[in-house]
Amino acid sequence: MNPTTINDASSLTPEQIGPAIMEELRNTPFIDVHTHLFMPSLGNLGLWGIDELLTYHYLEAELFRFSSVTPDQYWSLSKREQADLIWRTLFVENTPLSEATRGIVAVLAAFDLDTRAKDLREARAFFQNQKLETHIQRVFELAGTSEVVMTNDPLDPAEAPLWEKSPKPDRQFHAVLRLDRILNKWQQHWKQVSEAGYRVQENLTGQTIAEVRRFLADWFRRMQPVYMACSLPDTFQFPEDSARAELLKQAVLPSCRELGIPLSLMIGPRYQVNPAIRLAGDAAGKADLRAVEHLCVQFPENRFLISVLSRENQHELCVYARKFANLLPFGCWWFLNNPSIVEEITRERIEMLGASFIPQHSDARILEQVIYKWRNTRRTMAPILTNSYELLARDGRGVTRAEIHRDIDKLFRSNFAQFVHLKDRNDHAGAA
Repeated sequence: MNPTTINDASSLTPEQIGPAIMEELRNTPFIDVHTHLFMPSLGNLGLWGIDELLTYHYLEAELFRFSSVTPDQYWSLSKREQADLIWRTLFVENTPLSEATRGIVAVLAAFDLDTRAKDLREARAFFQNQKLETHIQRVFELAGTSEVVMTNDPLDPAEAPLWEKSPKPDRQFHAVLRLDRILNKWQQHWKQVSEAGYRVQENLTGQTIAEVRRFLADWFRRMQPVYMACSLPDTFQFPEDSARAELLKQAVLPSCRELGIPLSLMIGPRYQVNPAIRLAGDAAGKADLRAVEHLCVQFPENRFLISVLSRENQHELCVYARKFANLLPFGCWWFLNNPSIVEEITRERIEMLGASFIPQHSDARILEQVIYKWRNTRRTMAPILTNSYELLARDGRGVTRAEIHRDIDKLFRSNFAQFVHLKDRNDHAGAA
């Protein structure tokens, strides 16, 4: 973009505000702060292609609403057969009106594939002919993203050995040290930590806490994560008499301070309310966000990225963000990632927090999902921001193109980059 346009200090007319916002949203490369994608050097962990897109659990949940096929019958099929069934049911026999099904349509259209095809032959042939590294670059360009943040579990038996082989880093992919098995299921997984060479026990003795901290420090050096993270149920409390609370207090939060990285907490799932449909079987619950309050009060030197799954918790989270500068709200997660709800939450956040939050992340599990998720975000954000700037102008202060550019960069890049000290970490990686 022409620098003279960005630096223009003259106020825009009302007619110019909307187009300027749309152009800045198109031209700003977003940082996707939370995904389940993987860099190419982590091998087959990364999911991509039409069969993976169609067997995503959002679409599986829809299948069981439109089809007489039972979950047991569905799980007995091969992935290819599952994808064929979902395509036929949701895209041929029914109109793809939902957010998740429209996403598939948007991906196919982005690659000039037939969105009304009777079968998947053309789409499969297209994806089978792609080379992964080149395909990733094209997908990121179509999505308008420069970097994505992964989710990396040191206790995942498929993933951990790959990190131990020092996989080739990729500046477009940032690691995250995921702690769900450690914090939520210590009783089931402490032996796995012990077998990795750490002197831990089920009881959280002083030695066990010290060894968990050593474990985290070792994996920090191995992964170079931008933050630690955990998904927490709607019943999460802090403080509480539990292994999770003790590990948080004595191991995880001190390690985050020592290593200089935030802790990301995603709060609100009700796990497996319908176990028959597996990943699609989780639901949402309203959490007690006094747990977040207590964490921010007791650990003011820690930084917290917080996303909540319940719509009812959103206003409370905004209030806490106004009270605690070490809390950064991010994203409209999972069941909230629908334009009508995203609009409501984002307007509320702008009204209460200005531009001091992160509007969205993709949560993508399959590579090509970032195309439609970020396209939807730009489309939803444009009228929200237009309305905010028009209100500002009516109240007596015009908006400049430079201010719009600065604010969009904050929302989708620099708020996150500054919170996790991304520049310092990239400089360190480059020097190494």
